[in-house]
Amino acid sequence: MVFGTPPPPRRAAKDCNVLTIAGSDCSGGAGIQADLKTFAAHGCYGTSVLTALTAQNTIGVQGVHPVSPEFVASQIRSVLDDVEIHALKTGMLCNAEISLAVSEALTLYKNAGKPIPIVCDPVCVSTSGHTLLEPGSVDVLLDHLFPISTLLTPNKSETELLLSSRGCNFEIETLDDLVGAATRLSALSDCSVLVKGGHFISSLEEVKEFSSRHPEVEVIKQNILEENMEILLVGQEGTQNRKLVVDVLHQPEATVLFCRPRIDSTSTHGTGCTLSSAITCRLAQGFSVKDAVAEASLYTYLGILTARPMGKGFGPLNHLHSVDHVAIPSPTQVNPYPFTYHLIQGSRQIWKEYVEHDFVKLLGKGILPKAAFAHFIKQDYHYLKYYARAYGLLAAKSSSFGAIQSATETIMNVINEIATHKTFCQSFGISPEELESTPESTATTAYGAYILNVGLQGDHAKLVMALMACLLGYGEVGLWLKKEASLPSSWVAMEGNPYRKWIEDYSGVHYQNAVRIGIESIEKLVVIDHPSPARLKEWEDVWLRCAELEKGFWDAAMAQA
Repeated sequence: MVFGTPPPPRRAAKDCNVLTIAGSDCSGGAGIQADLKTFAAHGCYGTSVLTALTAQNTIGVQGVHPVSPEFVASQIRSVLDDVEIHALKTGMLCNAEISLAVSEALTLYKNAGKPIPIVCDPVCVSTSGHTLLEPGSVDVLLDHLFPISTLLTPNKSETELLLSSRGCNFEIETLDDLVGAATRLSALSDCSVLVKGGHFISSLEEVKEFSSRHPEVEVIKQNILEENMEILLVGQEGTQNRKLVVDVLHQPEATVLFCRPRIDSTSTHGTGCTLSSAITCRLAQGFSVKDAVAEASLYTYLGILTARPMGKGFGPLNHLHSVDHVAIPSPTQVNPYPFTYHLIQGSRQIWKEYVEHDFVKLLGKGILPKAAFAHFIKQDYHYLKYYARAYGLLAAKSSSFGAIQSATETIMNVINEIATHKTFCQSFGISPEELESTPESTATTAYGAYILNVGLQGDHAKLVMALMACLLGYGEVGLWLKKEASLPSSWVAMEGNPYRKWIEDYSGVHYQNAVRIGIESIEKLVVIDHPSPARLKEWEDVWLRCAELEKGFWDAAMAQA
């Protein structure tokens, strides 16, 4: 495809035929077994050409029995002469003779006016470190197979090996090295290159530093808990220092970094095979190379996250996770709170406008007009009445003594906090009489009435969703301001800030413990009573509406400034 032309229309997966040319894996985790599972998981019809039989398992490779080059070529002709293939991949080609036979067969097909996307996984070194390509084969790949390929997908070791075969000797030790290696290999091979960074450890800080020097390089973050998700990061490794896996895609027109949290897992057998197969499926459907890589990377990543341990060594990933139609995934080491993440991610625009509201920013700087804050705390007094009444409804809708007790304790906490709230208001010149006599604003009535209406109409779970945006949002604001205040030359001013106590209260242990209990309660709710798609949509709509009403609450306060 010529860069700049519109992409072709996408083809339905059920109409896609794909081909793998690779070796076998009797343990089922890699090779054509992994490829065919991946094809099926993506809804594509899979065909296969076998290049070698291997005796291998999760511990290592015990033996390799190559298929004759002539028979490999015969298999390719049998498939391509009969079935319309929309994309194909090559994996383990074993030796120079088979590599040449595959290259020549595919070149003939291309020269006959039937070009199709080719994903070449230059399998030289397995994820577990075993050599899978005989000496002398690398030159054949570089001279014959790479020039007709659409995309190469080498890992770090394979990239170093391929470059060294052309006199470019260096080790990939930094993110700059990784990007440079992808660029050089792309120039040598005359095609796009995806250098997989599974054996390279990076960090969010390194990615940000690289990005500041290379703004032209696009960064795509996948499954990273970062912006406006401080409440999900409590107790986890620092955001900046968390280990990342970075894959580098270099195309003639652009370079893209795909960043994901690094997973401590031994379920990595066959990741390269799986990734290249998933890319092949997406290319067959008409995805661009970048979009195909993005989709396939996430599919492979989730396959590792959801895999169950198998064997005595590096076990296989879970190829069929996408077939299990679960609206909310199970908790993982990277994302222990998947439902809360789902809610925030699905409402990220309004959530950001809520938790990074101008009201919050001015409060953090200590320059929020007093009139705005006074309006806010007076209306908050009225809102707390709605909040307590809503928990009364929650108690009525609860079916266990534990749930009734929890809702009742929240009501008592609100009542006990009212005295503190009145004292806090007095420090801003607002008397208890003024608190009581101040009429509710439209924003307060709208928000409070909505929560009570949800409580009257819906069940226990739906009302819980309506109450969470307030609890979690204020927790997020508190942690965000606290984090920003800790940075050098911070815009958040704690010293002399008239609103310091407010910040300390919402970032403090007492409130954050309540946030943690709230998050764990809705995560448990999803596990116990997994919602149907229709019910999940109801919950999402309630969460989104409450986030909008929270923003409106602060909009009304700012209107008084």
